[in-house]
Amino acid sequence: MSPVTLSRYLIEQTRSNNTPADLRFLIEVVARACKAIAHQVQKGALGGVLGSMGTENVQGEVQKKLDVLSNEILLEANEWGGHLAGMASEEMDNAYQIPGKYPKGAYLLVFDPLDGSSNIDVNVSVGTIFSVLRCPDQYLSQNDALNEQAFLQPGTQQVAAGYAIYGPQTMLVLTLGNGVIGFTLDRELGSFVLTHEDIQVPQTTAEFAINMSNQRHWEEPVKRYVDELLTGQDGPLGKNYNMRWIASMVADVHRILTRGGIFMYPRDAREPSKPGKLRLMYEANPMSFLIEQAGGASTDGRQRILDIQPEGLHQRVAVFLGSKEEVERVTGYHQ
Repeated sequence: MSPVTLSRYLIEQTRSNNTPADLRFLIEVVARACKAIAHQVQKGALGGVLGSMGTENVQGEVQKKLDVLSNEILLEANEWGGHLAGMASEEMDNAYQIPGKYPKGAYLLVFDPLDGSSNIDVNVSVGTIFSVLRCPDQYLSQNDALNEQAFLQPGTQQVAAGYAIYGPQTMLVLTLGNGVIGFTLDRELGSFVLTHEDIQVPQTTAEFAINMSNQRHWEEPVKRYVDELLTGQDGPLGKNYNMRWIASMVADVHRILTRGGIFMYPRDAREPSKPGKLRLMYEANPMSFLIEQAGGASTDGRQRILDIQPEGLHQRVAVFLGSKEEVERVTGYHQ
């Protein structure tokens, strides 16, 4: 049988599940941009793209050259197609306005252009995370600048989300709200080919991912839960757990989608004014959408992440996501 490419899959979704054609075109453009980013990532030092830019993003984090390059690739690929009313990125202070010479579309695209970029110089898997929202009608004027308020929608309003992971293989993992599927980039064809259908997160797990160096700053419910994990089969949970921590959310979540686990980035006491480290719009919402569509769960320790009403483009949040049994356990400790 001939391979099912991303384009063919999306066309079939348009026919069978009434996926709008403009959403199909948007996903294809994002996928092409991810292929271009993969090409730059894989060139590494040969392309002169490693190292720091010497600048900081809006969160005060040092930008890598590939952060900026990946951001530019996504902006340039998506600004002219007529599918978007605007874009927002972890690497930009404000919402990106579609240039006036191009038509506006019905959707909003938010993205982390290169998640895990602190690992890029040591050749660890990194990725691109994206989320698609409908633009509210009142913000669709061709002439007016797009208001940031248009983006501040809870994660339940996402119409699509996904990530590309740049590792030994380049993969695109996607949800349109009817399950999770995975495509692998076939470089000979130049296309993403369907390789993983109906991805499901196992309900139980014996793996967890957390940055243990922050343990002294955690809240008591997180300390209690991790202590129980570490006591193994002699403790209250009655089984041994392994810890995995890649420090690239894309890579950690990809592992969980592949074989289960729980990923945790809790709030801590170092910056009490900030409820967490990860960005709600660019990281937590799209990954939570994927995890839930794959049968897992995702909370901030107190409530479902997809129910959180955003208050700002760069809002931070604590994250507990993965196998449902463990997410529910640690969320229960918070409550």
